[in-house]
Amino acid sequence: MLITIILLFMFIILLFMIYYYYVRSGRNGRLINLIPGPLGDPIVGNAFQIYLSAEEQWKLKCSLSDKYYPIFKIWIFVTNGVSIRHPDDLKTILSSTKCFEKSRLYNLFHPWLGTGLFTSTGAKWHARRKILTPAFHYNILNQFADILIKEGDYMAKSLKDVEGIVVKDLAPFISKHTLNAICETAMGISLQNLDEFQQQYRNAIHDIIELVFYRGFRPWFYNNLLFSLSPQGRKQKKVLKILHGFTEKVIAERKLYHKCTNDRYLKNLENDKGTEIDDVEVFEIKKKRLALLDLLLAASRDNFLTDLDIKEEVDTFMFGGHDTTAIAITFTLLLLAEHKDVQERVRVEIDTVMQENGGKLTMRLLQNLSYLDRCLKETLRLYPVAPFLLRNVEEDVKLHSYVVPAGTILYLDIFGVHRDPNFWSNPEVFDPDRFLPERIRNRHPYSYLPFSAGLRNCIGQQFGLLELKAMIAPLVHNFYLEPIDYLKDIRLRFDMIIRPSHPVHIKFIPISRK
Repeated sequence: MLITIILLFMFIILLFMIYYYYVRSGRNGRLINLIPGPLGDPIVGNAFQIYLSAEEQWKLKCSLSDKYYPIFKIWIFVTNGVSIRHPDDLKTILSSTKCFEKSRLYNLFHPWLGTGLFTSTGAKWHARRKILTPAFHYNILNQFADILIKEGDYMAKSLKDVEGIVVKDLAPFISKHTLNAICETAMGISLQNLDEFQQQYRNAIHDIIELVFYRGFRPWFYNNLLFSLSPQGRKQKKVLKILHGFTEKVIAERKLYHKCTNDRYLKNLENDKGTEIDDVEVFEIKKKRLALLDLLLAASRDNFLTDLDIKEEVDTFMFGGHDTTAIAITFTLLLLAEHKDVQERVRVEIDTVMQENGGKLTMRLLQNLSYLDRCLKETLRLYPVAPFLLRNVEEDVKLHSYVVPAGTILYLDIFGVHRDPNFWSNPEVFDPDRFLPERIRNRHPYSYLPFSAGLRNCIGQQFGLLELKAMIAPLVHNFYLEPIDYLKDIRLRFDMIIRPSHPVHIKFIPISRK
């Protein structure tokens, strides 16, 4: 028996060595070896070099990106990875149908998001994108604007209620309000007056995000069985039960509501104006505020979506409209706090448009905040929410200088191209006027990719920018922002979403208005 086990073990090693030799010395291996990059160890490649903390991984990524500019490779066992940051190469990949598939790293979202728009591929992605695109039409966004503005006012009021100068840990403070906003716009449910189940949901959504990113950079947890047996895997199971239970409950209640009203509010949602924003009594049933969920339910009437499909997309909205937005607001506030001249210019712009409308914001006024808009774009240049994208190469791809063979994982370095001095003068400097029309005109279109590009660009980018303005404007209108933690001292971590590796704070000083 022992001899059999030893022979089997030796046979497996022999098979692996043959496969390893084929991968490293075959045609694909020869193509990869032409691309510069750090030397790897026999068999394991660069595995031990990147076995670091998330902070150290970020530093290593940045140093390799500069050292081997504009392209470098790493490899681990039989897996090859290539990092690119030149706009010409990024255009080749993002506009190609050969590099449409996302890397398997995104599969870590499957337990939570299923195969919704963010994680799906092929025909399912195309069909889902076609269904969801109308959800972000201008008329729909206009109906959501008051929810976002209201939440921004709640955020400012929560600081005013404290009275005096307030110091806030930005991440939990902001994410509470972005979660409220997306929950109401996606599901039509307000988390302002929390019951126990809603409080559990709020905690669970924060927990699942941490668990996904915890798992993402620990390769041994890619295996679902290994992860399920770990303490983190058991925690994820409990968290998902809460998340999916809440979403299913909301969907069931919303379907019952539309059944009781004979689906009258699911018809012509995009063109329905006026009363959909106000609560009115119809047949003794209060009309509910429009939500993205209603648009999905409308699609399900035509048998385009099942209940599972709807749940996948609602959960995807919750992720995309909550964590990413909170991160963008955090970095915007940090930058405004450190740049008093920019902050004051933003404040004057906001005060001016609010005075024109009795101190109230509207979607039209938010759209007129052109300088704040440039500040947001410059923030997303310096701190893109998704600092990189991962794509699978399904067929050989010819880049500017090299051929990347099929089977390679491509790392699209968005953070790197946003700070490339070949395309941005003084790239480390915060300068919102980079985005004046005359300065944008001749810029390489693939040197700025905060929302990706091509077929898989972010469907919710206009929604996201609207939410950022609605949240930030009341804060700048009511408070002077003073830095406590400076950006030069903030350490970033290697994650799919850019984020500080430690809490960051700013000071809110009330503005006296008589």
